[in-house]
Amino acid sequence: MDNVRLIGVAIAGTFVAYGVLKYRRGLWAKSDLLLATLVALGIGVVSVLPGIGDILTSVFRLQNRGFAFLVLSNLVLFGLFFYLLGQVRTNNRRNGDIVRAIARRQYQEQFARLGTASSTADKGKLLIVIPAYNEQDAIRGVLTRVPKQLLGYHVEALVVVDGATDATEAVAIEHQFPVAAHIINRGQGDALRTGFEIARAQRVEMVVNMDADGQHQPEEIERLVAPIAAGEADFVMGSRFLGHYEEAGGARHLGIIGFSRLISMLSRVRITDCTNGFRAIRGEALSRLELREDRFSTAELILEAAKKGLRIREVPVSILRRAEGESKKPKGLGYPLGFLRVIIHTWLR
Repeated sequence: MDNVRLIGVAIAGTFVAYGVLKYRRGLWAKSDLLLATLVALGIGVVSVLPGIGDILTSVFRLQNRGFAFLVLSNLVLFGLFFYLLGQVRTNNRRNGDIVRAIARRQYQEQFARLGTASSTADKGKLLIVIPAYNEQDAIRGVLTRVPKQLLGYHVEALVVVDGATDATEAVAIEHQFPVAAHIINRGQGDALRTGFEIARAQRVEMVVNMDADGQHQPEEIERLVAPIAAGEADFVMGSRFLGHYEEAGGARHLGIIGFSRLISMLSRVRITDCTNGFRAIRGEALSRLELREDRFSTAELILEAAKKGLRIREVPVSILRRAEGESKKPKGLGYPLGFLRVIIHTWLR
């Protein structure tokens, strides 16, 4: 028993020494060191005073001291798991901040001067943000159909190239469209945030989001913009179920309907097409949206808009089959589970 106690104390001391070393090297924060010290203290106390297990057997109403220690250790591990999960998410957000900052800086240095033409418009500028990941073939047909003016607004398009490994960026520049490029793939949510941050810096009147794969029709942008221009809405979503949907039917169709009903219930706003990324947002409303998700961002945008009191409206649009390439959405259960996670996280915060 004495040897077991010595081993326990040695493990506790080693754990504390390791934490202090990491802290002094700047690799751990004070909270990390405190957590390590508390865990080491628990190991040390149990090693020196095993009789404390009798208290645990009473608390957990167990007969065996060893089993009581096992229950306690599992609870501690469960807490450490959630702490580690939180740290991973924090680091992921920091990485996203760095990637977006680099993209904004490069955009500012290379393309910001192209935005000076908006002064010629009667009503200011409308910015179309197009996230693109490996869409070199499909994006050509999208960019050539982007309007120059719409309802008195000067229209510009910004392609946010999200860590593409093909010629997507080169194609956009070839067609004389400005680009903000992520050095690694961060997901559509972070690509939109980069576009929104640039839009806020330019104080645009409206922002339109559309995909680069050819499923959204640039000719229908006016449907999204008109309610905002008329002062009737702040956040306008396109709905395939109010308009035209080429791939209707199947499990995905039913999933969209189910998630739309769930979001309608949580947001208290009737939503028919919660996964559609074809939308328009009033420029001044962007600063009110707290966006954190790097993927599955459509659910977060809707719930945030409803939470912040934006006037939400749906209009009919067409969703066509992908023009070229393959879908970037996760296969199997990855997409519905990820989408559900974002709904729950956004609603709870």
